Amino acid sequence: MANTTWIFGYGSLIWQPGFQPEARLRAQLSGWHRSFCMRSLHYRGTASAPGLVLALDALPGAVCHGVALAVPEADKAAVLAKLRQRELIASAYVERRLPLRLEDGRAVAAITYVIDRAHPLYCGLSLAEQAEIIACAAGERGSNAEYLFNTAAHLAALGLADADLDRLATRVRKLLG
Repeated sequence: MANTTWIFGYGSLIWQPGFQPEARLRAQLSGWHRSFCMRSLHYRGTASAPGLVLALDALPGAVCHGVALAVPEADKAAVLAKLRQRELIASAYVERRLPLRLEDGRAVAAITYVIDRAHPLYCGLSLAEQAEIIACAAGERGSNAEYLFNTAAHLAALGLADADLDRLATRVRKLLG
Protein backbone atom coordinates (compact mmCIF):
# COMPACT_ATOMS: atom_id res chain seq x y z
CA MET A 1 0.00 0.00 0.00
CA ALA A 2 3.03 2.24 -0.41
CA ASN A 3 1.54 4.07 -3.40
CA THR A 4 -1.98 4.14 -1.99
CA THR A 5 -4.15 7.17 -2.61
CA TRP A 6 -5.75 8.18 0.67
CA ILE A 7 -8.80 10.40 1.22
CA PHE A 8 -9.42 12.04 4.61
CA GLY A 9 -13.03 11.88 5.74
CA TYR A 10 -14.09 14.23 8.53
CA GLY A 11 -17.80 14.72 7.72
CA SER A 12 -20.13 12.86 5.38
CA LEU A 13 -17.22 11.03 3.73
CA ILE A 14 -17.03 9.04 6.98
CA TRP A 15 -20.51 7.58 6.57
CA GLN A 16 -21.15 8.06 2.85
CA PRO A 17 -17.88 8.02 0.91
CA GLY A 18 -19.47 7.13 -2.43
CA PHE A 19 -17.00 4.30 -3.07
CA GLN A 20 -15.86 1.06 -1.43
CA PRO A 21 -12.53 1.80 0.26
CA GLU A 22 -9.77 -0.78 0.12
CA ALA A 23 -8.94 0.10 3.73
CA ARG A 24 -10.52 2.35 6.33
CA LEU A 25 -8.47 3.54 9.31
CA ARG A 26 -9.01 6.14 11.98
CA ALA A 27 -6.66 9.05 11.42
CA GLN A 28 -5.79 12.49 12.71
CA LEU A 29 -4.87 15.71 10.96
CA SER A 30 -2.93 18.35 12.87
CA GLY A 31 -3.38 22.09 12.43
CA TRP A 32 -7.01 21.90 11.32
CA HIS A 33 -10.40 21.65 13.00
CA ARG A 34 -13.80 20.44 11.82
CA SER A 35 -16.27 23.34 11.69
CA PHE A 36 -19.68 24.23 10.28
CA CYS A 37 -18.07 27.19 8.52
CA MET A 38 -19.31 26.73 4.97
CA ARG A 39 -22.74 27.76 3.71
CA SER A 40 -24.47 25.09 1.64
CA LEU A 41 -26.60 26.18 -1.30
CA HIS A 42 -27.08 22.68 -2.70
CA TYR A 43 -26.76 19.60 -0.51
CA ARG A 44 -28.00 20.84 2.89
CA GLY A 45 -29.59 24.16 1.96
CA THR A 46 -30.74 26.29 -0.96
CA ALA A 47 -29.77 29.65 -2.43
CA SER A 48 -32.71 31.27 -0.66
CA ALA A 49 -32.17 29.42 2.66
CA PRO A 50 -28.54 28.29 2.92
CA GLY A 51 -27.60 25.50 5.27
CA LEU A 52 -24.19 24.77 6.74
CA VAL A 53 -21.74 21.98 6.01
CA LEU A 54 -18.55 20.93 7.66
CA ALA A 55 -15.19 22.09 6.42
CA LEU A 56 -11.68 21.96 7.73
CA ASP A 57 -10.56 25.36 8.96
CA ALA A 58 -6.91 26.01 9.81
CA LEU A 59 -6.24 26.43 13.52
CA PRO A 60 -2.75 26.20 15.03
CA GLY A 61 -2.58 23.46 17.64
CA ALA A 62 -5.87 21.85 16.59
CA VAL A 63 -6.25 18.17 15.75
CA CYS A 64 -9.11 16.78 13.68
CA HIS A 65 -9.93 13.10 14.07
CA GLY A 66 -11.54 11.30 11.15
CA VAL A 67 -11.10 8.41 8.78
CA ALA A 68 -8.47 7.69 6.14
CA LEU A 69 -10.00 5.91 3.16
CA ALA A 70 -7.74 3.98 0.79
CA VAL A 71 -8.82 4.26 -2.84
CA PRO A 72 -8.54 0.99 -4.81
CA GLU A 73 -5.91 1.53 -7.53
CA ALA A 74 -8.20 0.13 -10.24
CA ASP A 75 -10.91 2.66 -9.31
CA LYS A 76 -8.66 5.66 -8.66
CA ALA A 77 -9.54 7.79 -11.71
CA ALA A 78 -13.29 7.22 -11.37
CA VAL A 79 -13.31 7.73 -7.58
CA LEU A 80 -11.33 10.97 -7.78
CA ALA A 81 -13.52 12.33 -10.59
CA LYS A 82 -16.70 11.54 -8.65
CA LEU A 83 -15.27 12.90 -5.42
CA ARG A 84 -14.20 16.16 -7.07
CA GLN A 85 -17.63 16.57 -8.65
CA ARG A 86 -19.21 16.11 -5.22
CA GLU A 87 -16.83 18.14 -3.07
CA LEU A 88 -15.93 20.97 -5.42
CA ILE A 89 -19.53 21.83 -6.41
CA ALA A 90 -19.32 25.36 -4.97
CA SER A 91 -15.54 25.93 -5.24
CA ALA A 92 -15.40 26.88 -1.55
CA TYR A 93 -13.33 23.80 -0.81
CA VAL A 94 -9.70 23.57 -1.83
CA GLU A 95 -8.25 20.13 -2.51
CA ARG A 96 -4.96 19.65 -0.68
CA ARG A 97 -2.65 16.74 0.10
CA LEU A 98 -2.06 16.93 3.83
CA PRO A 99 -0.14 14.70 6.24
CA LEU A 100 -2.24 12.33 8.34
CA ARG A 101 -1.26 10.07 11.21
CA LEU A 102 -3.05 6.72 10.86
CA GLU A 103 -4.20 4.75 13.90
CA ASP A 104 -1.46 2.18 13.22
CA GLY A 105 1.18 4.92 13.52
CA ARG A 106 1.97 5.37 9.84
CA ALA A 107 2.22 8.85 8.35
CA VAL A 108 0.58 9.27 4.94
CA ALA A 109 -0.44 12.13 2.67
CA ALA A 110 -4.17 12.27 1.99
CA ILE A 111 -6.41 14.21 -0.33
CA THR A 112 -8.28 16.53 1.98
CA TYR A 113 -10.90 19.20 1.35
CA VAL A 114 -10.33 22.41 3.31
CA ILE A 115 -12.23 25.70 3.31
CA ASP A 116 -11.08 28.69 1.27
CA ARG A 117 -11.50 31.47 3.83
CA ALA A 118 -11.63 34.05 1.02
CA HIS A 119 -14.66 32.38 -0.59
CA PRO A 120 -18.06 34.08 -0.06
CA LEU A 121 -19.52 30.81 1.34
CA TYR A 122 -17.07 30.85 4.26
CA CYS A 123 -18.66 31.94 7.52
CA GLY A 124 -17.56 32.03 11.11
CA LEU A 125 -20.69 31.71 13.24
CA SER A 126 -21.35 31.16 16.92
CA LEU A 127 -22.68 27.80 18.09
CA ALA A 128 -26.11 29.38 18.63
CA GLU A 129 -26.17 30.80 15.08
CA GLN A 130 -25.11 27.45 13.65
CA ALA A 131 -27.85 25.65 15.57
CA GLU A 132 -30.56 28.05 14.32
CA ILE A 133 -29.54 27.48 10.69
CA ILE A 134 -29.01 23.71 10.96
CA ALA A 135 -32.37 23.17 12.66
CA CYS A 136 -34.23 24.73 9.71
CA ALA A 137 -32.18 24.10 6.56
CA ALA A 138 -32.60 21.33 3.99
CA GLY A 139 -31.30 20.73 0.50
CA GLU A 140 -30.90 18.12 -2.25
CA ARG A 141 -29.42 15.53 0.14
CA GLY A 142 -31.79 16.08 3.03
CA SER A 143 -32.01 18.07 6.21
CA ASN A 144 -29.06 19.88 7.67
CA ALA A 145 -29.90 18.38 11.08
CA GLU A 146 -29.69 14.85 9.65
CA TYR A 147 -26.20 15.63 8.32
CA LEU A 148 -25.08 16.85 11.75
CA PHE A 149 -26.64 13.91 13.61
CA ASN A 150 -25.20 11.31 11.19
CA THR A 151 -21.72 12.77 11.40
CA ALA A 152 -21.76 12.98 15.22
CA ALA A 153 -23.15 9.43 15.55
CA HIS A 154 -20.61 7.91 13.16
CA LEU A 155 -17.71 9.67 14.87
CA ALA A 156 -18.93 8.39 18.24
CA ALA A 157 -19.28 4.84 16.86
CA LEU A 158 -15.64 5.01 15.76
CA GLY A 159 -14.58 6.16 19.22
CA LEU A 160 -13.86 9.65 17.86
CA ALA A 161 -16.66 11.64 19.48
CA ASP A 162 -16.39 15.37 18.78
CA ALA A 163 -17.47 17.44 21.80
CA ASP A 164 -18.25 20.51 19.68
CA LEU A 165 -20.51 18.51 17.34
CA ASP A 166 -22.18 16.85 20.31
CA ARG A 167 -22.94 20.25 21.90
CA LEU A 168 -24.28 21.50 18.58
CA ALA A 169 -26.43 18.39 18.13
CA THR A 170 -27.90 18.89 21.60
CA ARG A 171 -28.83 22.50 20.75
CA VAL A 172 -30.37 21.49 17.41
CA ARG A 173 -32.42 18.72 19.04
CA LYS A 174 -33.78 21.25 21.56
CA LEU A 175 -34.73 23.61 18.73
CA LEU A 176 -36.47 20.77 16.88
CA GLY A 177 -38.44 19.88 20.01
